[in-house]
Amino acid sequence: MATHCLQINSLRRLTVLLLPAILAACISSQPFPKGQIVPQPAPTPAVRAPQVGQEWVYQIRNVFNQEIIDTVTEKVVSVGSEVRIARSGVKSGPLPDEIQSPWGFVVQDPHWKPTQKFLKPIPMWPLQLQVGWNGFFTSQYQDPAHPDGNYYWGLGMTASQWERIKTPAGEFLVLQVHNTAPNFVSNDLFRVGNERQEDLWFAPEVGRWVIRRSSGRYVTPGVYWANAFWEDYLEWELISWK
Repeated sequence: MATHCLQINSLRRLTVLLLPAILAACISSQPFPKGQIVPQPAPTPAVRAPQVGQEWVYQIRNVFNQEIIDTVTEKVVSVGSEVRIARSGVKSGPLPDEIQSPWGFVVQDPHWKPTQKFLKPIPMWPLQLQVGWNGFFTSQYQDPAHPDGNYYWGLGMTASQWERIKTPAGEFLVLQVHNTAPNFVSNDLFRVGNERQEDLWFAPEVGRWVIRRSSGRYVTPGVYWANAFWEDYLEWELISWK
């Protein structure tokens, strides 16, 4: 019996040690969205202005296993000093609103969990839609459900290349953008180290991304980055818009 328990414990330890490598292999085996690279368009496309009734529908997949998690509809419901986008999922039901003020700068971002309410708005896409543009933006955010604390947020943004890419919603001219949020502070005090990465395929004619891939990792006391925990690794793909 003791030998059997020892074997089980050894197997568990081996699984814990191998898990980061297994997850990394799973991620690298998943196809990365690729379009046809095109030159910088001239003139630079303008971003579609918001209007009430505009709508985007996304299918969300788990990148680890390609499972469809949900289908989410995002719809502009008010335009003025702020742009409010109502959101709902087929499986998850009503979701927190996204709020931009002005257009292109997010005040309330429900993409990550928990929803972030920024004290200073953060850009949603590059300030210049030019290949090679980059910037780093800092702010503080609150969790709207527990607004008694402010937490540091820093976002690095780089415009990589223009592409033509296809999704179920059609073919689009997009600017591929890479975002990174290194060393942000989580509202979860047990998370002592945090980082997030995402890639956007932003289509000016749509006024939003047509594909968005995002992931994050974090560590708790006594855990090293080699064994960091993963947040959800999700891909949003546009299936219709109007």
